[in-house]
Amino acid sequence: MGARKRESAEKMKEARKSVYFAKLRNVPTSPRKMRLVVNMIRGMEVFRALGVLKFSNKEAAAKVEKLLRSAISNWQQKNERKAESGELYVSAVSVDGGTTLKRMRPAPQGRGYRIRKRSNHVTLFVDTLSNNESQN
Repeated sequence: MGARKRESAEKMKEARKSVYFAKLRNVPTSPRKMRLVVNMIRGMEVFRALGVLKFSNKEAAAKVEKLLRSAISNWQQKNERKAESGELYVSAVSVDGGTTLKRMRPAPQGRGYRIRKRSNHVTLFVDTLSNNESQN
């Protein structure tokens, strides 16, 4: 590895130490359905967001709830302490399209209709309120 590449890799590694996130990949629901759930919790306090997800009727809400718990756990592990109420919030969430499985459905007169079974990738970032205030 070259010197410049090593330096940039070390800078990225240092920057990652202060970022707390969790990723969920290849979720077998369409990105549009997942974005409906994710938009409900964007910018919300973490424990309030868990309550919203728990009582949501959407199937994707259970997967996002598990992802949020994982992000909280990552924050607790890096800071070596428990998260308190009102301290953490969902700073950013992104839903990107994943791979699409292409299938054929039989149609009248020997034709076939195309079915696209979509999947998505979700990345959820949590942050403390004090970090956000100090950056502004």
